[in-house]
Amino acid sequence: MGPCSEDPHLCWASWLLGFSSLLLNVCSTGVKSPGAHDAGGHDSGSYVSLKGIRGGSVWFHVTKESGTELEEIVWAFGPAIKYTVMLKVRNRSEETPTWVNLQDKYMQRVYVPNMTSLRIENLTREDSGQYQAHVILTGGMESHQIFYLTVYEPVPLPQIQVQSVSTTPGWCNITLECRAAGVTEDLNVTWESKDLPRELEPARNSWTLAVSLPLSQHNASLTCVVSNSKDRKTVTSSLGKVCAHDSQGQASTGTLKAILGPIVAVPLILGVGLYLWKTHEKKKKMEIGRGRCRTAGGTQEPG
Repeated sequence: MGPCSEDPHLCWASWLLGFSSLLLNVCSTGVKSPGAHDAGGHDSGSYVSLKGIRGGSVWFHVTKESGTELEEIVWAFGPAIKYTVMLKVRNRSEETPTWVNLQDKYMQRVYVPNMTSLRIENLTREDSGQYQAHVILTGGMESHQIFYLTVYEPVPLPQIQVQSVSTTPGWCNITLECRAAGVTEDLNVTWESKDLPRELEPARNSWTLAVSLPLSQHNASLTCVVSNSKDRKTVTSSLGKVCAHDSQGQASTGTLKAILGPIVAVPLILGVGLYLWKTHEKKKKMEIGRGRCRTAGGTQEPG
């Protein structure tokens, strides 16, 4: 018979020791440090976020640990569970990349300048998505590197239009609008000011902006900044010139009124004078005619 039949306590201790040993063994094989390789030689991979502009280019760079040699890189496009292999690159200088799929979409735009780099030119919005580099190293080691590319539209060149401008004693009141052609829902707009007093700095989160400027601030300006996650464009408006133009316009209007007043008044006065003179001459001729008639009637002798 075994020892358990002779001493139940010894049997219980032996069973507990065996269970503890099994538990420790499971824990030691199941727990891995971050970045460690598994038994098959695969690493946990890496994730890189890339941004591009439609019509521009983007680079994909594969990183490798020092002391390792690359044998082959397989580039693919699509999510991890349903991707399409694009091309394969082997570490032989005499070999060119071998295309597998997606030639019609990428072949004229994809370049492989070296073993660890890939470049896509003339980007389109449809190029956005996930790319994978399956790296095979010497010794059977493998790794996966994932790139997520987002292609943005170029930011259109904005324009600043003056909606209204008015001057009061010592102040110039301006309303400006920053405009950009095309779709603007994905664009951000901010305003940057120069030589404006801090208390006069406008709110910077709107396409339309109203600001009051002291007339003494001749060099003040506002810059409209339109941007997305990859591109930005700016345009600047000189507030001093806008206010000066309005002041000149008001001055010109006053001068024009001063000039037009006499020009309009003189013909009017001459016209009234001529009318009165003609009326007077007409009355005078009528009186002379009546006098002749009376004279002719008084000299006539009775028959």
